[in-house]
Order: sequence, then C-alpha cells, then structure tokens
Amino acid sequence: MEKKEETPAPAGYSNVCPYLMVESVEVEAQFLQTVFGARIKEELKQENGFVQHGEVSLGETVIMMGRARPEWPATPGANYVFVSHVDDIFQKALAAGATPLMEPADRFYGYREGGIKDPQGNTWWLAQVLEELSVDEMQARMLKIPKK
Repeated sequence: MEKKEETPAPAGYSNVCPYLMVESVEVEAQFLQTVFGARIKEELKQENGFVQHGEVSLGETVIMMGRARPEWPATPGANYVFVSHVDDIFQKALAAGATPLMEPADRFYGYREGGIKDPQGNTWWLAQVLEELSVDEMQARMLKIPKK
C-alpha cells in the first residue's frame, strides 16, 4: 500500500491559497458569490462588525481575504479561474460591477478566455476548456500565429 503524501495544509485547504487584501471583505465576498457561486467558509469580525478576515470556497479552492489597513494596504491581485461557460460568467461579472479587460475569445491553446477587473481592482482571467492539447500541439499552433 502506497503511503499517502502528507501535506502541511489543514483539511479542506490546498498548499497554496489565493489571498486578496481588499478594502472590503464583504464586498469582495459578495462579488465572488454573485459571479462564481462561491460559498462563504469563514468570517472573522472586528468589534465594529467589519469582517477583518474572510474565506470563500470556489470549487476545491479556498480564497482568503483580508481587510486593508495602514500597515497592510489593499493590493490588487490576479487569479485564473476555470469555468464551464466563460461567456455567461463574463456577463455576470459585468452586471456585478466588473470592468472588461478582454472579451471572451477562443485561444490557440484550446481555451476560451476572457478577463475582468472586479470593483476592488482584482483581475480575474476566466477560462473554459474547449479542447485539451499537448504541449507540442500548443507549440505548433503558437508558431502558426502571424507576427504583428
């Protein structure tokens, strides 16, 4: 019997979790719920009721969020999210206040991708797998793209 690889992460977490430092954990969590169907996993509130630390689950990933403060200012991040229907998610994001960065389009590596910036400045690349290609297939397709 093979020994299961041990991980330093607690149950329910992967070894790497995105961490967003935002002005409002509540606003970011609501955006992620509305657009991606994320589920609130944890909220730690200050005495004034503001959420200082929050976590949402998105598929098998936990996204952590912290409320900005002077010593830890809001720092926009970038994330890449695989979705089932990129065009629908892109439109949901725009309806939820996101700014379009790149309209959804089919890419040479087999994905349909779009990009948005959420209301707090975080970038979200949205990807739908259309076909799974080998590295050699992607390389060959990339080399066929006309140079600008």
